[in-house]
Amino acid sequence: MNIDQRTIRDFGEQWTTYQDSEGFFGSLALLADFIAPFPIESFRNARVADIGAGTGRFVLSLLEAGASHVVAVEPSTSAEVVRRKVNDMGRNDRVTVLNIRGDELPPDLALDYAISVGVLHHITQAEHVVAAVHAALKPGGKFVIWLYGREGNALYLALALPLRLLSKHLPRQGKAFLAHLLNWPLSAYIGICRRWSSDRLPLRRYMIDILGKLDPAKRHLVIYDQLNPHYAKYYTGGEARRLMESAPFEVDLHHRKGYSWVVIGTKPIEQAA
Repeated sequence: MNIDQRTIRDFGEQWTTYQDSEGFFGSLALLADFIAPFPIESFRNARVADIGAGTGRFVLSLLEAGASHVVAVEPSTSAEVVRRKVNDMGRNDRVTVLNIRGDELPPDLALDYAISVGVLHHITQAEHVVAAVHAALKPGGKFVIWLYGREGNALYLALALPLRLLSKHLPRQGKAFLAHLLNWPLSAYIGICRRWSSDRLPLRRYMIDILGKLDPAKRHLVIYDQLNPHYAKYYTGGEARRLMESAPFEVDLHHRKGYSWVVIGTKPIEQAA
């Protein structure tokens, strides 16, 4: 089993265990925050693909944003979780669930947009996914991705990477217990960030704007998500740009909250001969 297959297996286990995406964790507001400055209103009446749909939390957000049809791409066993949620909501006519990898995306989907939030940095050859999305978009269509950033994460990486060397080999119960333990100091640090208005605190905006709005169970899941992957790449700005340009897309790059990248790729409209 190669590293990408192991990643698919591990995240499938994660998302079939933690299926709940209620509250802020699965909200339209959180999706809008992740992809800003791309306007969430653009999805109205559009065909949109979600690459790496997980439990479908942003599939449902895209429907809430007014998308006419959503293609949910999820290679793991969690695709069944997405199907069940869509079926329970009576949205089968507006959602197509594809249990495939992102690089297997069919080229004939005529997509207006595609998104991928927190996924491509776990794929060893992410450029293949970018190429497949490029082929599936209409001319002028856009691919919006959110990636882990290397800039602004020095302290976090110094702590997280050694810990992940251990945690990625633990069974699910071991990772869950470790996430439970880490939730306590994380909650304390969120409290410090709220009380001390200094941007010298690492990841302060993330702590307040994102983690601070989640209940303890969802913060537990965020920690588990950091402990789980066998592969995670933290992109520099140049690497994030080159990833999207590999398709090729026209690229608009944004450093989000000082710790991650939002990359908006536009498929060029071919000029008439």
